[in-house]
Amino acid sequence: MLLVNLGTPDDTTFWPMRRYLKEFLSDRRVIETPRVIWWPILNGIILTTRPKKSGEAYASIWDNERGESPLRTITRNQAEKLAIRYASMPEVVVDWAMRYGTPSIASRIEALTSAGCDRLVVFPLYPQYAAPTTATVNDKAFDALKKMRFQPALRTVPAYPTDPVYIEALANSVRNHLATLDYDPEVILASFHGLPKKYIEKGDPYQGQCKETADALREKLGFDEHKFRLTFQSRFGPEEWLTPYTDETVEALAKEGVKSLAILTPGFVADCVETLEEINGEAREIFEEHGGEKFSFIPCLNDSEDGMRVIETVVDRELMGWVR
Repeated sequence: MLLVNLGTPDDTTFWPMRRYLKEFLSDRRVIETPRVIWWPILNGIILTTRPKKSGEAYASIWDNERGESPLRTITRNQAEKLAIRYASMPEVVVDWAMRYGTPSIASRIEALTSAGCDRLVVFPLYPQYAAPTTATVNDKAFDALKKMRFQPALRTVPAYPTDPVYIEALANSVRNHLATLDYDPEVILASFHGLPKKYIEKGDPYQGQCKETADALREKLGFDEHKFRLTFQSRFGPEEWLTPYTDETVEALAKEGVKSLAILTPGFVADCVETLEEINGEAREIFEEHGGEKFSFIPCLNDSEDGMRVIETVVDRELMGWVR
């Protein structure tokens, strides 16, 4: 069982950030712009200027004691806790990897097969499917298998945007977090990572699955569409991405007189720079700068009891027929 998340740089300084960004932004699943156009932009502009800015963002959430980002820590914890779940089943070996950065998918597949694993379940840790996330994880696993003389049997875990255990876990996280506040947020935003609109037009199901998750969670919590809203964050470049944009929505709400706001990020299974810096940092600043008074970030499920229950439920389902 190989859990895979997006990735993280090894450090916040220029060259580690540049290596990470180059691998990420060179992925044809992530950037579909023709290479003849994209390469000069990437190598001539972005990889010259972006590492410093991104490094500052990562530095703001970096765990200096461990020397790593929260995403690496949480993903490792998730794998270790899942391994405990299967401790009584020695035929199940649990490992983890990152699509970009280290440990790589290929290196962990090699380690698993060297340990004797002849069946492999690759679990892209994304509740909603998108080609730049789920598909690129699978691509990398396929690439590793293509080079192997003796390939393990392979399963890839599908998205689970409306799985009842997932929706219940999200609802519990919202309820439990709101219970710690001394106010009732006027509006709650479910902010998902954005995607260029043209990807959806080409057939990517991501937008629809995000809406399915938001609708199911809204219904579970008993909120209306005014109280609980869907937005998209992290757009990059000049083209149009999925709307409404989280940052613009936050600014508009504050200008309209909304004084209290809460945001959760259901598409992320672990807190990372997009949740801790972009939402709990940048979005908070936008809200307060434009008249908002009370802002609260609802953490991801991470390796909490509810978060692990979701992962375990999905894994149990995907292991059917392979183990008891």
